[in-house]
Amino acid sequence: MEKNCLNCNKVRKVVMIGCGFVGAACCFSIMQSGLFSEMVLIDADKAKAEGEALDISHGIPFAKPIKIYAGNYDDIKDASLIIISAGANQKTGETRLDLVKKNISIFKSIIPEIKKRNYKGILLIVANPVDILTTVTIKLSGLPENKVLGSGTVLDTARLKYELGNHLNVDSRSVHAFIIGEHGDSEIAAWSSANVSGIPLNKFCEMRGHFNHEQATKQIADSVKNSAYEIIEKKKATYYGVAMAVKRICEAIIRDEKSILPISSMMHGEYGIDGICLSMPAIVGKDGVETHVPIQLNKEETKKLQKSAKTLQDILEENNI
Repeated sequence: MEKNCLNCNKVRKVVMIGCGFVGAACCFSIMQSGLFSEMVLIDADKAKAEGEALDISHGIPFAKPIKIYAGNYDDIKDASLIIISAGANQKTGETRLDLVKKNISIFKSIIPEIKKRNYKGILLIVANPVDILTTVTIKLSGLPENKVLGSGTVLDTARLKYELGNHLNVDSRSVHAFIIGEHGDSEIAAWSSANVSGIPLNKFCEMRGHFNHEQATKQIADSVKNSAYEIIEKKKATYYGVAMAVKRICEAIIRDEKSILPISSMMHGEYGIDGICLSMPAIVGKDGVETHVPIQLNKEETKKLQKSAKTLQDILEENNI
């Protein structure tokens, strides 16, 4: 075991549970990042995990050295990070919440296997509905809440920045804005706190010749919310964007960057929301979620956020979670 350890685990060992479109794409993205020296792929279909591990391994000569192999739950014990993408895929016409029953059932078989091995690292949930499954994982795993986080609206936020960058003809990395709430149909674009390099969004829009703010923000928010449905309709699945989002979260954890990312984590009274995981900006580092970051929301945004939380809470109650 490496001396430089994170929570007494191998800092540079990562496990992916679930090797479908999303899991495999995440592994490929993570392999290229150089963050890890060991990657274990676990899937109910062992041959699928073996095939993906072999295929991705053939790219190692073009990247950094890393050991990639198919394994089982006994391989998780000394990992610093486990990513769970296992679950049913979202099909054309389905919402993320439609996947609830199927994927809660799958998680009820996965999380006990992790708990049985006395795992002490960090769990990153990617499967949908991610906010529900992150809440379920906290309840089933027994891990401290800060060590269980979901990919949340990190991808949705990237989509928002992409759309705003195109609209304003500026580098999307200079856009600072968040999608918050559910990673799904009740998500909220937090326009109140949006800015471009510190300049309030509406003011910057006017600098670029855009004055119909209400129409433009509605069109952009709708485009972000519906983008997954559009991609699924055209190519049956989304996986490249989320793979980059997962890699970004891994960077924040492994490098202890203290990055502010809109991950899904447990709420305790913020904005009047309690006892459910929701996607909100938080400081992310080597111990997982350090703290939530309060952002400026107007009354309407706060109300929509509370409604989003209520939608998720109702789903949990329906499923006896």
